[in-house]
Amino acid sequence: MDAGSLNSFSNLTGQSRWPLQEQVLQRRNSSKDNMDRFIPNRSATDFDYAHCMLTERRKVKEDEPACSPAREAYRKLLAEALNINRTRILAFKNKPPAPAELFPSENSTSVHLTKSAKPRRHIPQSSERTLDAPDLVDDFYLNLLDWGSSNVLAIALGNTVYLWDASDSSTSELVTVDEENGPITSVSWAPDGRHIAVGLNNSEVQLWDSASNRQLRTLRGCHRSRVGSMAWNNHILTTGGMDGQIVNNDVRIRSHIVETYRGHQQEVCGLKWSASGQQLASGGNDNLVHIWDRSMASSNSPTRWLHRLEDHTSAVKALAWCPFQSNLLTTGGGGGDRTIKFWNTHTGACLNSVDTGSQVCALLWSKNERELLSSHGFTQNQLTLWKYPSMVKMAELTGHTSRVLYLAQSPDGCTVASAAGDETLRFWNVFGVPEVAKTAPKVHHEPFSHVNRIR
Repeated sequence: MDAGSLNSFSNLTGQSRWPLQEQVLQRRNSSKDNMDRFIPNRSATDFDYAHCMLTERRKVKEDEPACSPAREAYRKLLAEALNINRTRILAFKNKPPAPAELFPSENSTSVHLTKSAKPRRHIPQSSERTLDAPDLVDDFYLNLLDWGSSNVLAIALGNTVYLWDASDSSTSELVTVDEENGPITSVSWAPDGRHIAVGLNNSEVQLWDSASNRQLRTLRGCHRSRVGSMAWNNHILTTGGMDGQIVNNDVRIRSHIVETYRGHQQEVCGLKWSASGQQLASGGNDNLVHIWDRSMASSNSPTRWLHRLEDHTSAVKALAWCPFQSNLLTTGGGGGDRTIKFWNTHTGACLNSVDTGSQVCALLWSKNERELLSSHGFTQNQLTLWKYPSMVKMAELTGHTSRVLYLAQSPDGCTVASAAGDETLRFWNVFGVPEVAKTAPKVHHEPFSHVNRIR
């Protein structure tokens, strides 16, 4: 049987839980899930008032003679109004008369606005699917989940990287490392969705071809300890280590280390390149955020940062560049900070700070709406959807029983996967479907065009 088959996991023999197998969960009562229904609350006062009105009307009617002229006239008018001589009640026979338009221009405008008003999006309050993730390391400083452009999700469980194909829900094993090299500390898909980088506890980084299930090379000498964060910028793989260093690796050449950024005094736990590939954001256990600019890079000396942001009071792992404003960066602080901050990366100014009340573990911007998703630790272990820029809470999604350390977004931007210390992987339809599905031109990334020649 081939190595990609789930049944070939010899290291899992005898375990009661299989990786990335769907949990059989009892569905909630459908009446509870239907949160859009409005059921009025009838108080006792309402019923007393209605009873009073009916009884008083009955008393007035009972005082009138049975065949009074007023009563007969009332019956005649009522019969004409209801048109009781028709044989079909509520039949769609005649069109209702058009309402009179006192102010045609204003009315027509208001009707147009009413019809074009965007309906409020329904946000499911429960996860669409839940998969088992045994041996998921509960470590705030690692990055063990990533969703590639080929719609395959990678997750590191202990010493093994598993691939879950979202198109057919199939699971395969990519690699299991030895105990002396593990556990795996980070995973990151290359832009082409085929190649993947695997960071290890022993300071090495392995590069794999997921299509052929073949290791291409190992990057050594980048760090002195574990590699907990990674980010791609075309053919440049940026790695962050517990040693506080950030290294740019050109995977096409033998001498892969091309730039080294020094600024953090403790472990680098968050790395994100901007969409332009010009600026890099880094977050560390030293509570610092740095903005690095490639135009300032120099291979002759350690690169200086563009901005050093010191407003957080706890470790910064959560980083997210805004997709519709290129110079807007969002950062989230750990348990001693609990804030989400917004930065202008051109000036280094803090634009806003929001106290979330709990540890911020990860951040994701919606690709389709002006919305931001954050995942949290104690006390609720929730996902919170925010409306930007008001930062009004749109939804709070619960279900995890431990801090939600890792978030990944599907290529279409609609679905979010979350992995938590409770050893489950959950999928949420939180961002909704884009109004107009636009076919983006396919970009061919070839970061490994020369890697096969390197030994």
